[in-house]
Amino acid sequence: MNRNNENTNAFLIHISAFSGYIIPFGSIIVPLVLWQTMKDRSRFLDEQGKEAVNFNISYALYMFILGLSIIPFAFGSFIRNMRQYNDFHFDFNFSDGSGLFGFLGMGAILTLVGILKIALIIIASLKSKEGENYKYPFTIKFIK
Repeated sequence: MNRNNENTNAFLIHISAFSGYIIPFGSIIVPLVLWQTMKDRSRFLDEQGKEAVNFNISYALYMFILGLSIIPFAFGSFIRNMRQYNDFHFDFNFSDGSGLFGFLGMGAILTLVGILKIALIIIASLKSKEGENYKYPFTIKFIK
């Protein structure tokens, strides 16, 4: 395969992670399908495809864990409201300020991780377009 075509295909594998904003689980499925169809064409495509898929699976796992960390704040608000009122209802009452910092803090962390994902995908796409073998940071190697 032509080196320019390899670089373009590696670019497409990395940039295809943005399909997750349109298709549910698209950031994992689309790079996985592209990698599976192109991995036999060259070693470079195989390495970059594995790297893209591993990064997107790792990112999904990190976001799931961070999302679960919001549950204690919601549960605390639920318990606080049950103690204050005899009727059974659930709302996020932040008038006393308790719990608000937890929600805003976790929201800020989730936003920063989302921005980091976008930046890393763009960097990886541009590096692979130039023929560099890019390695994402903080990636768990699910596929070796």
